[in-house]
Amino acid sequence: MQQPKKIAIVGSGLVGSLLALYLRKNGHQVTVFDRRPDVRKVEFSGRSINLAMSNRGWKALREAGIEEEIRKLALPLNKRAMHVNDRPVYFQKYGKEEEAIYSISRGVLNRRMITLAEEAGAKFRFEEKVWDIDLPNATLFTGESEKSVWKEYNFDLVFGADGAFSRIRHKMQRRSRFNYSQHFIDVGYKELSIKANPDGTHKLDNSSFHIWPRGEFMLIAMPNLDGSFTCTLFLPFEGDISFESLDTEEKTEAFFENYFPDIKGEISNLKKDFFRNPTSAMVTIKCFPWSYWDKVALVGDSAHAIVPFYGQGMNAGFEDIQVLYRKMEKYGDDWERIFREYETERKPNGDAIAELSYRNFIEMSSKTADPDFLLRKKIEKHFSDRHPELWVPLYSRVTFSDKPYAEALAIGDRQRKIMDEVMNMEDIEDKWDSPEVENKMVSLIKNEEF
Repeated sequence: MQQPKKIAIVGSGLVGSLLALYLRKNGHQVTVFDRRPDVRKVEFSGRSINLAMSNRGWKALREAGIEEEIRKLALPLNKRAMHVNDRPVYFQKYGKEEEAIYSISRGVLNRRMITLAEEAGAKFRFEEKVWDIDLPNATLFTGESEKSVWKEYNFDLVFGADGAFSRIRHKMQRRSRFNYSQHFIDVGYKELSIKANPDGTHKLDNSSFHIWPRGEFMLIAMPNLDGSFTCTLFLPFEGDISFESLDTEEKTEAFFENYFPDIKGEISNLKKDFFRNPTSAMVTIKCFPWSYWDKVALVGDSAHAIVPFYGQGMNAGFEDIQVLYRKMEKYGDDWERIFREYETERKPNGDAIAELSYRNFIEMSSKTADPDFLLRKKIEKHFSDRHPELWVPLYSRVTFSDKPYAEALAIGDRQRKIMDEVMNMEDIEDKWDSPEVENKMVSLIKNEEF
């Protein structure tokens, strides 16, 4: 057991709330600061992308003792539903029969986790913005504005869980030998919605992650418990088809009718959301180190913000907390060593899931509708079913496993090279499930050059 410490967490989002639960579990005094109002008392901002809880996230919640409570908020999705114009909807299983991701409303989950952390004894200070931190002394300064009189709070430890544009990380960036990069992609997103049927049922299959792949852009939809779907339109900021070009209701209605005709009945509602909700940007942020001696550490998006296309942002942040807790159990009150091993272990995995997430945008928006890509996936699944000891698909390694992200990336790159060779075989479309292809794959796997 650790000696109880007076600890501050900056940020009351999902990762900050989970960290509060873990720290209370070890008997620490926890205060959580957030510049925003209490999300349990306000309507969400219209910037949400539904969460896809997978194995890593559930594992962290299980250890915190709240898994069953959170499962009440989730819907299992065991497949993708692909909406391609001029052909019927077709489905792609994610993995084995029992494997699924779980759709959860970000707002609903955040509200519940704050309440659970409060019930565990954490104190929350909403609408109190942290403007500065004295890193060597773990002292926070809060106030109404940058020029107002600031309050001073002294702590033993401070955790930055305040997201991609973290105030805590900003102060760490000003120190020597702190490495930092940020990269915005040229695609933004906007939250939309599909309402429930009058009887409360879902208008689309509610055990599927729905994707409308359109090359340079796409629409996704994930179900909620109330029968609605939270949709997200990913679209370039500028260009012929872009947020910039859809500047009138007429253009927007024509856009939805042209590219999403199978949800024609929802166009009026989609158009209303389009002009009401903000357009948001997506950024990848990398930095190192994630800690300052034994006083301050970064977790979640503050340390490694990623684009959302693998559904792993929350899961990776939750895994941060579990790894940090493992170090706490191992090293007790040696916080400097706890932080050093935590950041050394997590940094390569943060970089790996950032790369995987960016690649998955290309796959989801364009390749999922490509016949060669679909054949490739069919061959992989067939071979994996016959030789599970030799081939676990990359998606399964990331989503249905707790093996390191960096390991999944390295193995996935090797698998891609093998599949490139297989796809170049003559008449592969006709013999994809033949012993010849199977033997070829076994041979390539055993070849060290691959």
